[in-house]
Amino acid sequence: MIQSVRADITTLAVDAIVNAANETLLGGGGVDGAIHRAAGPELLATCRRLGGCRTGEACITPGFRLAAKWVIHTVGPVWRGGKYHEPQLLESCYRNVFDIALQRRVRTIAFPAISTGVYGYPKDQAAQIALTAARAYENRFDLIILCSYSDQDKAIYDALLVSR
Repeated sequence: MIQSVRADITTLAVDAIVNAANETLLGGGGVDGAIHRAAGPELLATCRRLGGCRTGEACITPGFRLAAKWVIHTVGPVWRGGKYHEPQLLESCYRNVFDIALQRRVRTIAFPAISTGVYGYPKDQAAQIALTAARAYENRFDLIILCSYSDQDKAIYDALLVSR
């Protein structure tokens, strides 16, 4: 089942939440900063040992103080007009996150809108990529949540889900 919700992703009681991280994995603004603050200093220490993550790739850490057992970090592309493989890199983020989740036997997972904040990816295009990826993996999970921080972002997901 795929579900669209408006919530603070750090509060969701799912097996794993996804962090829209930067390449250092050392925290930042938006979702990344919120996850680091909520998870506690153990997350930062663990991420330091990972040594970073490249755009389109993903890695996993414990959730520490979060309700979620795991945090799967992925680095989305910075939008540069779509001429630098941004759609393929964003799709790779979702595919790599889902593959890691399956390896860890995750049954419930929540995604933020990867790359749509300071990275500037057009929200409607990013939502379409997210939903296409979620549909490809839907039958392998009990619940896939597309988590939005605003009503406007949730409305984009809701419209795409209805047009199924």
